[in-house]
Amino acid sequence: MTSRNQKLVPEAKNGLSKFKKEVANELGVPLSDYNGDLTSRENGSVGGEMVKRMVEQYEKNL
Repeated sequence: MTSRNQKLVPEAKNGLSKFKKEVANELGVPLSDYNGDLTSRENGSVGGEMVKRMVEQYEKNL
């Protein structure tokens, strides 16, 4: 069984980081190396938007 934080495709790490920064920038969430000063709502909005976009892209490719 894999850890929840382990990437299934380790090579995707850089792409996901770039995608996260793009989404955060569009949402106006100031990401940095340390994000402990951000609220749960701010961090959650970035993750939620990332998932939303990935699902939309997957559905377009069906």
